[in-house]
Amino acid sequence: MSFAEQILEGIPSELPQPKPYDPSINHAPIRKDILSKEEKKLALQNALRYFDKKHHKVLVEEYKTELETYGRIYMYRFRPDYKMYARPIDEYLAKSKQAAAIMLMIQNNLDYAVAQHPHELITYGGNGGVFSNWAQYRLTMKYLAEMTDEQTLVMYSGHPMGLFPSHKEAPRVVVTNGMMIPNYSQPDDWEKFNALGVTQYGQMTAGSYMYIGPQGIVHGTTITVLNGFRKIGKSTKGNLFVTSGLGGMSGAQPKAGNIAGCITVCAEVNPKITQVRLDQGWIDEKITDLDKLVYRVNKAKADKETISIAYLGNVVDVWEKFDEENIHVDLGSDQTSLHNPWAGGYYPVDLSFEEANIMMAEKPELFKKKVQESLRRHAEAINKHTAKGTYFFDYGNAFLLEASRAGADIMNKNPTLGREFRYSSYVQDIMGPMCFDYGFGPFRWVCASGKPEDLQKTDEIACKVLEDLMKVAPAEIQQQMADNIQWIKGAQENKLVVGSQARILYADAEGRMKIAKAFNNAIEKGEIGYVILGRDHHDVSGTDSPYRETSNIYDGSRFTADMAIHNVIGDSFRGATWVSIHNGGGVGWGEVINGGFGMVLDGTKEASKRLKQMLFWDVNNGISRRSWARNKGAIFAIKRAMESEPNLKVTLPNMVDDKLLNGLELK
Repeated sequence: MSFAEQILEGIPSELPQPKPYDPSINHAPIRKDILSKEEKKLALQNALRYFDKKHHKVLVEEYKTELETYGRIYMYRFRPDYKMYARPIDEYLAKSKQAAAIMLMIQNNLDYAVAQHPHELITYGGNGGVFSNWAQYRLTMKYLAEMTDEQTLVMYSGHPMGLFPSHKEAPRVVVTNGMMIPNYSQPDDWEKFNALGVTQYGQMTAGSYMYIGPQGIVHGTTITVLNGFRKIGKSTKGNLFVTSGLGGMSGAQPKAGNIAGCITVCAEVNPKITQVRLDQGWIDEKITDLDKLVYRVNKAKADKETISIAYLGNVVDVWEKFDEENIHVDLGSDQTSLHNPWAGGYYPVDLSFEEANIMMAEKPELFKKKVQESLRRHAEAINKHTAKGTYFFDYGNAFLLEASRAGADIMNKNPTLGREFRYSSYVQDIMGPMCFDYGFGPFRWVCASGKPEDLQKTDEIACKVLEDLMKVAPAEIQQQMADNIQWIKGAQENKLVVGSQARILYADAEGRMKIAKAFNNAIEKGEIGYVILGRDHHDVSGTDSPYRETSNIYDGSRFTADMAIHNVIGDSFRGATWVSIHNGGGVGWGEVINGGFGMVLDGTKEASKRLKQMLFWDVNNGISRRSWARNKGAIFAIKRAMESEPNLKVTLPNMVDDKLLNGLELK
């Protein structure tokens, strides 16, 4: 069968041959046995409803084995035979070009070069799934191939509920992931309901089909590292950044360190993913011995090298060894997937990778104890370095939160609202006040033609737009503009593309609209093919996350999620091609609500109108919320937005004199 025929077949009427388990692929860890016997029967019943009754007798035994072996029913038998990658948009047999673009993005998320655990349909973060099983994938792709621009596909946590009548201006797909009743949003609830096959963890850009590989965070990490060194008044040259994680998102760190110009040491316990990053050129060297690591870092410091070094081992050992050897760390962070601490997101020190994987599945309570012991030791080692002058920040995957829950010495001795921890998150002191408050966040695009030359043309277009904007930009945002021009000029030489022909840069609403408009004009003229716009949910408006994206909001509202919900609703009726809203994101199930979008540019006047309406709202919704929280940069940004758009009228805060409150005697 051809690729198109296999897509239109959906779930085959006759069973394909079973697929052997491929040990060469990086697989998801075995999930813990959390279901009761009755719940296991329900999980099997839920899985079998995708298939004709005549196949149930064969499949029930197969899925019972999968559930008991892996803790999930992935339906490996139904993995497609064709290669998984983002094909040029014209190769998708679809009645709607918008639907074809979504098919392209789904396949990109599951590309072996992009996905962390491709056979388990997990893109990144250890549990960030595009779908829960292969039947969902097959059915979704069939629906997308068949749908018209008068229909909308509704996705319930990976499950395609079906095609519903709508209209051309409506989103083609509406996605939800993990939207639990609040009382059922603890980590074990995810384990249970995911095992039952009724919800999934979409991460941020996995379950919304907008992941573009580690490039998606390289730029943000580059800006974070640059601004981190600026914050401490040091050059990047010859100075040391220590962190951990080489997975889907964290794998960007060493490449970002190279672009910033520092020495990066990044620890990772998984040998497969470490080798992948080495093969991809995202790290320069791999070292497995701590003494050799010490020697290499000292040499790099002496020679003022720009180099990225992966240490294959536990980051706790690195922190402790560098303390013993008195190696000064300038910037320190952590990006292990601590939003998922009990199921492969964090590996305890003094256990091998293999031992930890066995323990987390077979002895989950002991594994949890080991993780928390390791977190206490991890924090203690970091504290020793910060006492010597290291600037440490949490890079957003819940290190501080989980360390505090483990009883680590990580709390602020004089806490204030929003400053409970001894260290800040990177959003609080770097990205929030320097970027998000001014409306700068991770705007991205994918060239649907799949042609590298189209990507190069879009880079050139974006650079020209930014250079023109910088000439008239106010002083408050000159640094952000300069950083992004430098980034886009170096994007080609840094070889950042993995999977689709995609690019990312940090832009505000004005920059996003003007870049998108220039793309649409180029498409109309036939200079480039269709372009798919999007962003990371880690942005100005898309995410309510009290310990990350909204951690620099100090009016008490950082635990509310109105912004993310309004963002998605507003995007949907202003022209987004698809919208998504998720529970979980990058900091943990029950800890965040985040929303995203995708928008297809096709060179039409309708697309030009939609991009202006939607992109303006998508950014300024968040700036208005941040300005109401009295964030100085956001007040500046929203006033500027109101000057440019007469129909925008935002409620501004009146400032209160601290002396007035300090003089009150409160009971």
